[in-house]
Amino acid sequence: MWELIFVFAILFVGSLIQGASGFGFGLFSMGLLPMVLTFKNSTLLVLALTLIISFHVTVKFRKHIRGKDLLSILSFALAGRILSFFILTFYGETEIMRKLLGLVLIGMVIYLYMSEKNAYAPSFEKPIFPMLIGLIGGIIGGIFAVGGPFFVFYFLMRYKEKESYNANLQAAFVIMNSFTIVLHGIHGDFTDSFVLYFLLGAVAVLAGVHIGLKWFERLPHTRIKTLASFIVFAAGVNLLAFS
Repeated sequence: MWELIFVFAILFVGSLIQGASGFGFGLFSMGLLPMVLTFKNSTLLVLALTLIISFHVTVKFRKHIRGKDLLSILSFALAGRILSFFILTFYGETEIMRKLLGLVLIGMVIYLYMSEKNAYAPSFEKPIFPMLIGLIGGIIGGIFAVGGPFFVFYFLMRYKEKESYNANLQAAFVIMNSFTIVLHGIHGDFTDSFVLYFLLGAVAVLAGVHIGLKWFERLPHTRIKTLASFIVFAAGVNLLAFS
């Protein structure tokens, strides 16, 4: 019973952060879920629930989606997701994956901090940029469900309007996660217990993202991102120290 409450609370807070800032659900949830669920089930649960959150936001901001921009980065992101499928399938239950996740979470927090402190606008005319961002973000997102910051960086630099940023970011998550979920579904990776957590999580994330979207329109993101980054960093340290 307490385990279900713990999982519900994690998913609710994570979806609230995602609704308010456009990302953060995977970063927050993957720092805590592996404490009570297997690493593989944690990843699949977060990917499936992110699909719900992102679809909800995509529909809300659908008028701001830019199909051509999405295609340039998603073609490589999906290639990264194929690679991540095989890595997660063969190594998803090993202890080393928890430690790697800890390192990735800490690295993501440092990355976000440094990118904010040293903001710059690279040339988006060069195709190598979306290629690298898409491939790396696709691999990390498929293995650890925390590839969001790579795409956040790309779309933040690509668009000045927060609606365009959020719409294209969430549309990218919808396409990538749908692709990954189909791959794992064909492979038979979803269990009966997963369905229970998914149904519980669906309630949590729909409530959380609804509140988060209200914050997105009214409150500054800095406080939310700072708190989320602190929790994610602490969770990464915990995974390294106690896994």
